[in-house]
Amino acid sequence: MEATYVAPAASDRARLKEGVHIEQSPRRVRTYFGGKLIADTARALLVYETKRPPAYWFSVADVGMQYLERKGVSNESTGAIRWRLVVKDRVVENAARAYAKPTGDLAVLEDHLTFYWDEMDAWFEEDEEVFVHPRDPYTRVDTVHSSRHVRVDVGGVMVAETRRPVLLFETGLPTRYYIPKQDVRMDLLEPTSSETRCPYKGVARYWSGPIGDKMIQDIVWSYPAPIPECPKIENLLSFYNERVDLFVDGVLVDRPLTPFS
Repeated sequence: MEATYVAPAASDRARLKEGVHIEQSPRRVRTYFGGKLIADTARALLVYETKRPPAYWFSVADVGMQYLERKGVSNESTGAIRWRLVVKDRVVENAARAYAKPTGDLAVLEDHLTFYWDEMDAWFEEDEEVFVHPRDPYTRVDTVHSSRHVRVDVGGVMVAETRRPVLLFETGLPTRYYIPKQDVRMDLLEPTSSETRCPYKGVARYWSGPIGDKMIQDIVWSYPAPIPECPKIENLLSFYNERVDLFVDGVLVDRPLTPFS
């Protein structure tokens, strides 16, 4: 099914959080499982559904359907279909979903399906691996060198102070202040085994920080090798604004309420 998609203006990004928005991605998208290329397309649909991260939907013509077994309609109200993914001895019961008879805003998803991101082994946009979810074209990440005075206190103890932070501005999130390790009391921090991935920045490592005689888990992170789009934050440390006392130019910054609070 052919359709023309017009990307909304950046000012409309908030609107995308409600309802459905679908546009055609200009990127080649691939996903792998069990050493097999499961889907490969240059005509993916980038789909926003309420309260879901953006997702890539593939025409069934671009999917290795020999690896999928349809499980039938799992939700009568939405007509949702689930698919089992089988590659040799590896099986994922709910690896993909589709709509049996999509209508209205979803009509263009006829003969398309999407994979649950975390169930797949790897995803690529062109030849770069992507983590967590597709990179949202309406999300910007800007990093800016600054001479602002930034101080971080944890439990009343100053853990970091700098006049050379890198400020990271990401759409919809609080400003993050990245601080050189030389300006951080690394002797007060303990590295943890935690690791997270961000589609816009890369793989993060974490440290815990002290409050009295206790260590608070994972309150500071760093990207040792950020993706090429964010080189300025390499090996700098950033504390969760939500969980520390952060002073900028001597003014205590209100702790934001976010999923990280």
